[in-house]
Amino acid sequence: MSQDRYGLPVTTTSESAAAAYRDGMDRILSAWIGAGELLDQAIAEDPGFALAYIARARVHQIYAEAADARAKAAQARSLAVKLTKRERQHIEIIATAIEGRSAAALSGAEQHLEEFPRDALVFSLLLGAFGLYAFSGRADHDAARVAICERYAKHYGKDWWFLTYLGWSHTEAGNPSTGRSITEAALGLRRQNGNAAHALAHALFEQGDEAAGEAFLSDWLPAYDQESFLNGHLFWHLALLAIETNDINGALKIYQQRIAPKVSHAPPLNLFTDSASLLWRLGLVNEIELSSYWRDVAAFGEKTYPKAGMHFADVHWALVAGARKDQALDQRVVELEALQANGKLVAGKTGIGLCRGIQAFANGDYEAAIRILEPLMPEVVRIGGSHAQRELFEDTLIVTYLRGGHSEKARTIIKHRLDHRPSARDEFWLQQAQQG
Repeated sequence: MSQDRYGLPVTTTSESAAAAYRDGMDRILSAWIGAGELLDQAIAEDPGFALAYIARARVHQIYAEAADARAKAAQARSLAVKLTKRERQHIEIIATAIEGRSAAALSGAEQHLEEFPRDALVFSLLLGAFGLYAFSGRADHDAARVAICERYAKHYGKDWWFLTYLGWSHTEAGNPSTGRSITEAALGLRRQNGNAAHALAHALFEQGDEAAGEAFLSDWLPAYDQESFLNGHLFWHLALLAIETNDINGALKIYQQRIAPKVSHAPPLNLFTDSASLLWRLGLVNEIELSSYWRDVAAFGEKTYPKAGMHFADVHWALVAGARKDQALDQRVVELEALQANGKLVAGKTGIGLCRGIQAFANGDYEAAIRILEPLMPEVVRIGGSHAQRELFEDTLIVTYLRGGHSEKARTIIKHRLDHRPSARDEFWLQQAQQG
């Protein structure tokens, strides 16, 4: 019987199909281009290869191709009757995630890994900035990722995929030194690994090592195809580093060439949130004309997220509406409140509060913005994403303090940040606070 790279049996009549499946799996796990084509090849060589269908469904899901993802998941389910227990559960868990039943997929994955800890594709659903833990609404999701990785570390050894996420999980849980060394080891085992490059970019950002981050990304990115899953997001990281060094024009140039809706090949959620958050950050540190860029992001957001429901998109939609003084944000908040009342808003009241706080800030009502945003800071983690992504809301609170005449509060929060990592941007804000 054929096996995947982790030694787990896969039911197929064709070893060449199994080989294409293994390569396609590696490309999913490394965020590398070509996974879909390889899985299509596996299906063509063995039309009854159920695991290839569900892996192909996962690729469709990553790129937000919902109809195709559901169709492939349905085909996988229809072929699963005669498969092993591990394969049947593997298919059902991924299909459940594709259907948007995240809580069931999360609990199913946890139970499945107790028996099949080396089922890496199922394991991967739990991890990452947009994974099932991150988007669970839990305040402890960073710790949960570390715990489950450490629990099963003995089953993976020096595996490049596992080390990638073990390292990233430590970085996000507040231990970037450990995270960096583990991630560098993962990248050494497989350099063609977009997830490891991403994890290392986070570690370098959290350590405040802008020079190393810029050098690494500038060296690594040319070999990463522009249509690859994380290409635009890694350029977002490069732009963040430019903002840190006050290279506003450089950050804007990166946005124009690699991140903006007109040029990016990123999945919709990455494209929308990266665009909105980068433009917002630029506006916080420098009063430059960005209206044409905001217009394009707004058009993209209205097309892809016309109604509330994807909470991470919703809080970024608030940035777009706030920057454009768009009163349609009121309607978005009404929709969010309706979802909350029906128990369908994963992040709960946190997302609603962030939207209202951003709106108050954008309207220049700094006292209201402080009243709303200040108590939310310990809860921002519930929206998911990475620490670097969520830090935007703390940045906004700092600027709110500065503009609202609360210099002492600004100094307190900035000094706390500087205790954890050096930051030229924070030093600039601290200087403003000390002059206030």
